[in-house]
Amino acid sequence: MNTNKKNVNPVKKSAGKISDPAKKKTVTDRDKRKYIDFKIKVKKGDPLPSFNDQEIRLNKFLSNAGICSRREADVLIQTGVVTVNGKIVTELGFKISPTDVIQYDGETINAEKKRYVLLNKPKGFITTMDDPLGRKTVMSLVKSACRERVYPVGRLDRETTGLLLFTNDGDLAKKLTHPRYQARKIYHVELNKPFKSDDFDTLLRGVDLEDGRSSADKISYIEGGTSREVGVEIHSGKNRVVRRMFEAIGYTVVKLDRVVFAGLTKKDLPRGMFRHLKEDEVSYLKMTKRV
Repeated sequence: MNTNKKNVNPVKKSAGKISDPAKKKTVTDRDKRKYIDFKIKVKKGDPLPSFNDQEIRLNKFLSNAGICSRREADVLIQTGVVTVNGKIVTELGFKISPTDVIQYDGETINAEKKRYVLLNKPKGFITTMDDPLGRKTVMSLVKSACRERVYPVGRLDRETTGLLLFTNDGDLAKKLTHPRYQARKIYHVELNKPFKSDDFDTLLRGVDLEDGRSSADKISYIEGGTSREVGVEIHSGKNRVVRRMFEAIGYTVVKLDRVVFAGLTKKDLPRGMFRHLKEDEVSYLKMTKRV
């Protein structure tokens, strides 16, 4: 049966040398290129990334240690106040290993585990690391939370109660206090007199304060409360802004309690107590643009 297929003889590789030099083909430059060993092309400029999990960038190390944010760490590095193994490093992107000794302004820095502590602040404590007048500070309430030194994110005045976050994560702290990220805060406000319904629009439109115009994002009466109790949602980080907004339209704040901060609530957290954030809560704070 004719299948119209040509017989193809397989080419056998010769195990020996070519017997007739006259029949040896001349290899052209074009042919040579086919047999050049394959080499990975490396883009000139930036080096290939390192996949050594033990090495991290120096600016990230400083941020992880709670010194400052990564951007601020870049400034410190460039000014020459950071040393690695006794040598000043000014190179951005410089990587360090676990055995390196890092010093900032002459002090050795130890990398710390990130901590996130949520406190339900009681009255009578000021939001500061220490007080020269000897007044009670919020740090005394979280001193047993962890060995690492944590810092309050934002402030609550002495008479204000409610949620206050502490962390040694400089990047997250800067994010939560920056107006661009609009960290959401909800306050339970008790006033010295009934709140007029006409004043809802006044606070929503905004009032002029000494440091600029401020407004409420949302405001309503507290369900089950009296006409002197309202709930206010804001994202401003100005000092004592809630008290000052109400004072600007003729009210005095009798009690002020922060019940929500950046999506975190006081659920199951008694006054004066603290708890560590869960992993999913930390991830939410880091990933969400508006909290």
